[in-house]
Amino acid sequence: MNPLRLESVQRSIGGQVILDNVSISFAESQSCAITGPSGSGKSTLLNLIGLLDQPCRGRLVLDGCDMTHANADQRAITRNRLLGFVFQSFNLLPRLTILDNVALPLSYRGIGLASARRAATLQLEKVGLAQRARNWPADLSGGQRQRVAIARALVTAPRILLADEPTGNLDCETAQAIIGLLCRLNHEQGMTLLMVTHDPAMAQRMQRRLLVRDGGVFDA
Repeated sequence: MNPLRLESVQRSIGGQVILDNVSISFAESQSCAITGPSGSGKSTLLNLIGLLDQPCRGRLVLDGCDMTHANADQRAITRNRLLGFVFQSFNLLPRLTILDNVALPLSYRGIGLASARRAATLQLEKVGLAQRARNWPADLSGGQRQRVAIARALVTAPRILLADEPTGNLDCETAQAIIGLLCRLNHEQGMTLLMVTHDPAMAQRMQRRLLVRDGGVFDA
């Protein structure tokens, strides 16, 4: 079963067509790089998939449910249930410990603090940072903060992980380690991984590569 598909999707912003007649599906457990020139619509595509935007035309089907015209509450519930997000800027809350940053998505499900912290600890162990659980984000390096962001994205056991330039703020060595971690977690946990990247070497690490250009999305 394909957990995600777009059917003849169009997305316009301010009267300008960014994506036009895009039809594509993603396989279960697949890793996929989304590439293309700056401004081509890579992040727009990821925002549609992540239910942060809605198509102007066409259909978006996620886990068998048509989410094209879902309201804000329906989209928020589905994001929390099925999707995980990793951003270039980490987006950690500075006033929460590392442990509580990772546990935060579970609070939106009504899970108690003790249970959420136990689940967060397990994810921090997977990214090699359990020993830093009581630290603050400011105490960590960029690579460590990105590992925390990955742990937070995975704490809800998402079926699809969306990563938008996850290595953009990292040095080359740290970036390679982060991509290796994402690939390992994709393999071990069976989640679909979609990653926007401008780096050809990073894209080559994925099983599939898509090119966004001139409003279309093509297998590269």
